[in-house]
Formats: sequence, C-alpha cells, structure tokens
Amino acid sequence: MEVLELARWQFGITTVYHFILVPLTIGLSTLVAILQTAWVRTGKEKYLRLTKFYGKLLLINFALGVATGIVQEFQFGMNWSEYSRFVGDVFGAPLAMEALAAFFLESTFLGLWIFGWDRLPKKVHLATVWAFAIGSMLSAYFIIAANSWMQHPVGAEYNPETGRAEMTDIGAVLTNNTTLVAFPHVIATAFLVAGTFVAGIAVYWMVRHSRADKDHADLPMYRTAARYGAVVMLLSGIAVIVTGDVQAKLMFEQQPIKMAAAEALCHTEEPAPFSILTIGNLAGDDCESVTHLIEIPGLTSYLATGDWSAPVTGLDDLQEIYAERYGATDANGDEITYQPNLLVTYWSFRLMIGLAAFSAAVCIAIFWFTRKGRVIDQEWMKKLAIVSLPMPFLAASFGWIFTEMGRQPFVVAPNPTGSDQVMLMTLFGVSEATSVFEVALSLSVFTVVYAVLGVFWFRLMQRYAVEGAPDVSYEEPNDDADRPMSFAY
Repeated sequence: MEVLELARWQFGITTVYHFILVPLTIGLSTLVAILQTAWVRTGKEKYLRLTKFYGKLLLINFALGVATGIVQEFQFGMNWSEYSRFVGDVFGAPLAMEALAAFFLESTFLGLWIFGWDRLPKKVHLATVWAFAIGSMLSAYFIIAANSWMQHPVGAEYNPETGRAEMTDIGAVLTNNTTLVAFPHVIATAFLVAGTFVAGIAVYWMVRHSRADKDHADLPMYRTAARYGAVVMLLSGIAVIVTGDVQAKLMFEQQPIKMAAAEALCHTEEPAPFSILTIGNLAGDDCESVTHLIEIPGLTSYLATGDWSAPVTGLDDLQEIYAERYGATDANGDEITYQPNLLVTYWSFRLMIGLAAFSAAVCIAIFWFTRKGRVIDQEWMKKLAIVSLPMPFLAASFGWIFTEMGRQPFVVAPNPTGSDQVMLMTLFGVSEATSVFEVALSLSVFTVVYAVLGVFWFRLMQRYAVEGAPDVSYEEPNDDADRPMSFAY
C-alpha cells in the first residue's frame, strides 16, 4: 500500500472512532439540561436522579470524545500537510473559532456544572449545563462549516502564484448553504441518538424492575425517562427525514456524481427509481454488471428534484461531464475516474437509513406499552431496547462515511456554480514528507490505542448504566469558603 492509501485508512478509522461519541454528547447534553430544568421547576426527586444518572454517562462520553478528537487535528499537519497548505487560510478559521470559542465555552461550564452542585445556587448551576449544551452545538456548527466548505467551497479564490486557496469572505464560509442544510440534519441525528440512548436504558430498567416487583418505587421514574426519550425520538426522527430530504436535493445539485453513486445509477433515467436491493460488481467500475432487483419507481427523481418524473443523470454521463470539465487524464496519462467507490456509497447510504428503523420500532413500542399509565414488563422489549442502542450510532457513522467517501476523488470538491479552481484532489493533499513505514506505524498505534479506549468507553458506560439511577439528596449551597469543591459524580 502507498502513503495515500494508508493515510486515508488512518483518517477514516480515527474519524469513525471519534464520531461515534460526538452525536451522543451533542444530544445528551441538552436532554440532561432539560431534566435538570424539570427538577429546578418542579422540585421532584425523580428528575434530579435522572439528571445525575444520565449526566454521569454524558461525562464519560465527553471525556473519551475529547481524547479521540485531539488526534484529528494532528493529522492535518502530518499525513495531510499538502492539504493543510492548500486550504489552511480558509479551513483553519472555523477550526480556530471552534477551539477558542465553542470548546472553551463547553469545557469551562462543564467544569462548573460538575463541581458546582453544592456551591452554586440552583438557577446559576442550571445555567452552566445549558451553556455547556449550547457550546456543544456551537462547536458542531463550526466543524460542519469547515467540512461543508470541503463539500462546496465558497468565500475563497485560488491564488496561482502561491498555489493556495485564500479566503475572501468569512461570512460566506460560515453561512454556506451546505452548512445551513447539513447542521440541522446533524443536530437532529444527534437527538435521535440521544433519545434512543435515554429510552433504551430506561426500558431496560423498567422491564427489570417490573418483572421483579410490580410495585417497585422506581418504575414511575423510568417510565417518565422512557416516554421522554420516545418523544425526543419521534420529533428528531421527523426532523431527520425532513432535513435529509432537503440535504439530498442540494447534494444532487452540488455533487451529482456522489448521489448517482449512492443509487448505483449507471445510466441516465427518466424517471429514476430508487433501488432497495442491487447486485453486481459494485466494487468494480463495470456499470453494465449492476442489476437493480427491487425498486421504488420515481423515488430517486423525487429525492433529486421534488418531481417524481424528472430525469436523473447517470454515472456514465457524469464521468464524461467531469472529465471534460476537470481533465480526463492525470500527469502520467492515465484516465481519471471520478466515480466514487460504488460498494461503499451504495450500502453506506442504505445502512444510514435502514439502521434508524430500530429507533422507530422502539419509539412506537414505548408509546404503545406505556399508554394509560402502564409500565413495560415484556422481556422481548428489554432485548429490543438493548439491541437498538448502538443502531443510531452506526447509522450516523455510515452517514459520514457516505458523505466523505462519496466526495472522492476530491478532498475539496469543485463548486459547479462558483469557481472550479478552488478544488483539490485527494491524491495531491497527502504529505510528501512521510514514508509508508511512518504512516503504517502511526496507523497501527492509533488503531490499537483507539480500540483500547473503545473498550474502556464501553465498559464504563455499561457499568454505570447497569447501576441505575442513584439515590441522591440535595442540600442548599452554603458560604463555607474553606470547604473544597467536590466531584459530584
């Protein structure tokens, strides 16, 4: 394997590891803040217990997210130094804003929230967790703005003398239409992940307690948590569908070859059906071998344009268009293939959609079995809840795999409606100074370290989830200045 392949594997592995943790932090921080708000407003102990319970799981997830996220920025300057040289003037701005504003906001107020339970007044302490939640969303916005610029570069121009992209309008970068569409979709996904997490654990405990003791004192608390998670799943699920549809239509305009690859649509069709099951040589570049077995007529046309009968351009025609616009051969005279990996884009797109169905099943079941004050005691519901917990995590990860792999062979995709000069192929973004041995060694080390961290994350989350909500009491803060702050978890 060459440096390029190893560097792509390393960035892909570390990114997917890290992103598993990100949506839970974004969504759960707000859900915990809402639980604490309910406690402050009502004074009911169950909300305080649930705040402490899910708050501890949030802290574990956030800590591991920070540890795995730091490595991401190192790679920009090491394995991808040529990419950083090309886009640094633009890409670095939102990343700096994320670090200096959003991350410091969330980390500072998270510290106050952790240590301020018995030192800060209730409402002031409540404000700290809301500041942390807002900081998490703000952090996500800046990261998405940076990534969206790679998908659809705006507010920059190419300087042929320096060979770099140079920013001309920071406002355009931060208000990129790709950003404004992607951000709601990512946030909705984060709430779907967090809602499934809250509801799944609550259902586990509800079934466990109800089968041991029908009158267990904690049953109403876990029923509240389960229905709370189900409401979040319902609302966020609708939001995911709506925002995903808007994002798909925009992506058909900006990166049509990515969306054609997602459908394995080899030839232009009018109308274009949506494939449920496709067989053939998806791993190769022979479109003639691809056969759509199960299709929904006209759905791809609707996803692309909102018109069930509109034509959708296929990969063969798009390859010719891209070759004419961006070059048919490389420096060695070899033909450039602009078609993304069909196997990855086709199935990651479907796994992104299909795995979310587990959350829908749990949501419907919770509403049905907890109606009219009932509690869930079916053993199969506990199993369904446990199986469903990782599914939205995986769906979100496959969504990012589709987004990033579908952009290939570009690391900065061309903007068909703007300046096509602000683009960079992945081949030219990799560092020229690193060797195969160096990248292979760091790839191996990071993979092992991340695997170990993944085990710790899972074991800690499992350990405190199966302990259940703690028995807690609240004491009003006093003015004893000599008393040290205590860790509330």
